Amino acid sequence: MSPLFRRKAAPQERLVTLIRKSGCHLCDDAQVVIEKVCGELGVPWEQKDITEDRQLHDQYWEQIPVVLVDGRQHTFWRVDEGRLRKELTE
Repeated sequence: MSPLFRRKAAPQERLVTLIRKSGCHLCDDAQVVIEKVCGELGVPWEQKDITEDRQLHDQYWEQIPVVLVDGRQHTFWRVDEGRLRKELTE
């Protein structure tokens, strides 16, 4: 099947990753949005601590919190609920 006609993954087949660190108020704010949107859509999500992974630290330190959708960067600093919902459903 051509990549142009690939079936879009259902929300439950997606994965949202929050890259964060402890004590980061923007990270806490991002987590609230992710929990809400992913909970409503049935999307699994995970969080990774930037202080425990050197590669993540080197790549994202100046951008945290960073949100990945299916391993690709979706946003950083602030998470827009509508934009995340749209990404996961369209």
